[in-house]
Order: sequence, then structure tokens, then C-alpha cells
Amino acid sequence: MIKSVALFGSDNGRVTKEYCTQIVRELLEKEVVVYLHRKLTNKIDDSYKRQVEIYNNISYGKIKPDLVLSIGGDGTFLETILQVRDTMIPIAGINAGRLGFLANIDEFSSSIDLLIKGEYNVIERNLIELIEPYNILGRSNVALNDITIQKADLNMISIKVYVDNTYLNTYWADGLIVSTATGSTAYNLSTGGPILTPEADNIIISPLSPHNLAVRPIILPGSSNLRLVLSGRSPEYLVTCDFRSVRVPFFKELIIRQADYRIRTINLDGNDFFSTLRNKLMWGADPRN
Repeated sequence: MIKSVALFGSDNGRVTKEYCTQIVRELLEKEVVVYLHRKLTNKIDDSYKRQVEIYNNISYGKIKPDLVLSIGGDGTFLETILQVRDTMIPIAGINAGRLGFLANIDEFSSSIDLLIKGEYNVIERNLIELIEPYNILGRSNVALNDITIQKADLNMISIKVYVDNTYLNTYWADGLIVSTATGSTAYNLSTGGPILTPEADNIIISPLSPHNLAVRPIILPGSSNLRLVLSGRSPEYLVTCDFRSVRVPFFKELIIRQADYRIRTINLDGNDFFSTLRNKLMWGADPRN
């Protein structure tokens, strides 16, 4: 039974005050303790502000909710990962965005009882981490979806990849996507990469516009350690880690490996990964189905 819930979300226009107030009201009516992130304080009616506890960060703070509700789209869900980190608190995504692949609960009112009663499945998802250069993206270099390496201008770049110190290939391309199983349905999918179930313990490398048609995505064991050596005509290249990005000089190599902890996410009963594929990616659009 869920007794306390932390709400995290974006303060953009998609998360309306009416919708956020509704979620807080329904949780309080169920006698659930509500922790509200400071960014959402202007998203609830004043009458409820004294009934919730405001917090700044879950992993660095003193609160220990039973569940975190990420209110927004998939981008907000990725931000929530940096709130939860290695606490192992499960995350449920309330879709107030566009596609809602990670944030897959489209109607909160009909789902609240299932959440509170614990009638859901927990999926443990692997993260990948940028080990070197250290802390170039702030306090955390982990990604739930992907780490990408991209050209910073019009010139393509060369990326020499080693897997566990064994040479794999040199990619002449616009860049590379290093993806988790979760991220297989994100940027990786748009480049023609494979779809993996979220529990899969693998890392995917998918080239971006490779200068050789024979180069294709490859699936590696999750235990793989990747070392990337880059060169190009520009002084720097671009590295992204989910929604964050930074420019890096070419003389700096990258080391990427699986993080030493996982993120726990929630799928309500009857809302499995394959139904999400059919509904969100419109696999059922074929009239023969």
C-alpha cells in the first residue's frame, strides 16, 4: 500500500494548474502524504499548499516517498531520473506531454487506486554512464535513454570505438548513438536501430548518417566498457546525455559503461511494453489487425 507520493514535473504550459491540483486533491482524499517539488508550487491551488510538503531534491533530501509521480512527457521523466538516482524509489509517469512512451499513464483518475494498492509491475531499467571526461555534465553523467556523440558543425567526424579494449570499428559519420534498452525506442529507433524490451541487459551502438552503407547498428552485452577516440576538422564535438549537452574538445576521449545501479519504473496491470508499442507507435494501424 502506497502511503506517500512525491510529485515532480515541469513548470511549462503543458502541466496545467487545474490538472496538477486535481492530482494533489485526489491523493490527499486517499489520505496519501504528498511531497511537491518546488517547481510545481505555482501549479496547485493555494488552498492545498499547506497540506503538502515542498522539496528540492529527493536523492539529496530527507524525504523517502514510496512512489514518485513524474507529471509531464518523456522529457520530464528523464529529468525525474536525476531526482531519484540510486534511491530505488519506483517512478510512474503521468502523461501530460506528447507521445508518452515512458510517461505511459494517460489518465490519472482511473489509475490512482491501482497505484495506491500496488497493483502494478515494476521494471528495472539499466542506465549508461559517461565515466570520462568526469562530471562534464554536472553532478551526474547517467542516461536512461542514450549518450550521443555528434559533429558540432558541418564536417563529419571520425569515431574509433573499442569494446573492452578490443577494436570494434572506426565510424566516419555525423555521430553515434550509444543507447540502453529503454532508449532503443527513442533516438535509436529513428535511425533504424533495433527495439529491445526494457529489461534487456544490452547496449546498442547506432551510427548517425555513416559514410559507409555497410555499417549497421550493433547490440553489445551490458557489461561492455566502451572507449571512443575522436578526430575531426573542428576544434570540438557535441556530447549529449539524455536531455543535457556539452561541447568537448577532440583530444578528450570518452569512456562509457553501464551504471552500477538501476531505475525502477512502473507499468500498471494491463499496460505492458508490447501494448505500448502497439498503441504509441501505432503498430495496430494496419486494418488487417
